[in-house]
Amino acid sequence: MQLILLKSKIHRAAVTGASVDYEGSLTILAELVGLGPYEKILVANLNNGERFATYVIHGDARRGLIELNGATAHLGKIGDRLTIMSFARFTVEEVALHAPRIAVLNEKNEIVRYEGDRKPAFKVLAR
Repeated sequence: MQLILLKSKIHRAAVTGASVDYEGSLTILAELVGLGPYEKILVANLNNGERFATYVIHGDARRGLIELNGATAHLGKIGDRLTIMSFARFTVEEVALHAPRIAVLNEKNEIVRYEGDRKPAFKVLAR
């Protein structure tokens, strides 16, 4: 048996840009919680209630980029706060050892709290 559990989460990320014409999806500071390029993510917009699935484009973490690209640009605006999640399948044995990597950000996309199996590679994400 396998269970689907939360693998990674970035909570309260502030949207810094949006481009309908950009070929891509959501640019985020993905390395922070172990998200890989093109990994599927579920995004919840805390401001308007929109939820959508898309994929990761790595952004410059030091600049705190969170950008809605392509069709996702219609699902939020600059300043909106997002929760970005990924999930993975785990065996029952793996579940006992699993801890998701979770980062909570402030309005400048700086880490205010981190939980998980590893420490983040960097601390300050100021733009």
